[in-house]
Amino acid sequence: MSDDVYRRLAKRLDEIPNGFEPTESGIELRLLEKMFDPDEAELACGMRLTAESAGDVAARARRVAGESLERLQGMVRKGLIREGKGEDGPIFALIPFVVGIYEGQLERMDEEMASLFEQYMQETRGGSMARGEPAVHRVIPVDEAIPVELEVFPYERASELIGAARSWGVRDCICRVQRNRLGKGCEHEIENCLIFAPVPNAFEGSELTRAITKDESLAILRQAADAGLVHSSMNQRDQILYICNCCTCCCGVLRGVAEFDVPTAVARSDFQTVVDGETCTGCGACLERCQFGALTMPGEVT
Repeated sequence: MSDDVYRRLAKRLDEIPNGFEPTESGIELRLLEKMFDPDEAELACGMRLTAESAGDVAARARRVAGESLERLQGMVRKGLIREGKGEDGPIFALIPFVVGIYEGQLERMDEEMASLFEQYMQETRGGSMARGEPAVHRVIPVDEAIPVELEVFPYERASELIGAARSWGVRDCICRVQRNRLGKGCEHEIENCLIFAPVPNAFEGSELTRAITKDESLAILRQAADAGLVHSSMNQRDQILYICNCCTCCCGVLRGVAEFDVPTAVARSDFQTVVDGETCTGCGACLERCQFGALTMPGEVT
């Protein structure tokens, strides 16, 4: 295999703000080879983050527009790029490796891909998911945990994000699927990555996302909160369209904090958990729920 096209694609993905960190072993090239065939990689090398027509992509790659359109739509189906609706037809855009390409591999995640990704995670100590600043993800508190006297912006409240949407869906957690393929999964629910959109019926007919109702989305969020999972999403103020319900045993972002000791891997929320000494009974439930082992109980509580 010639690594040239995959080296160029890896470089292109690393130029995106989310990054795609190179390794000494070149494991990232093997990972890209698993996901892209050479022709797909060649097309992706010349693509932009801003969506454009198949003709524009083809012209830059010196390809025939009609053939490129079919190729690009095949890449969309494989979760490698993004498709949108333009004035004159479909438009296509490159997406980051994380969050983007990797999350689109649910149907293709086999043991080989899981192993390649795990090796990449280990060699890069979490890669772009655990990079310093800015963090890829941010924590979103569930609103019941926030004192009512505080003014909280809608993007800080997971339930308001869901409530403001007009269509809702749920996917399997790609991180738990990947770890399960390696026999290193956990007991947490697999299908609990929430996706939402500002338009109706956005997920009808989707092969990856199961369309659900708003009430079902809120129920999944509450179940995740009850299980002690961490609610996180893209680290941006607007256009938040998903909520991951994460655990430190599987989540690539939270593993950056818990496993690779990168405290800035996830942007913290603006709230802090405190122990109420007057009501604490010393039951130890908070110790079990904390994903990061941050709490201790040095002695008996009386």
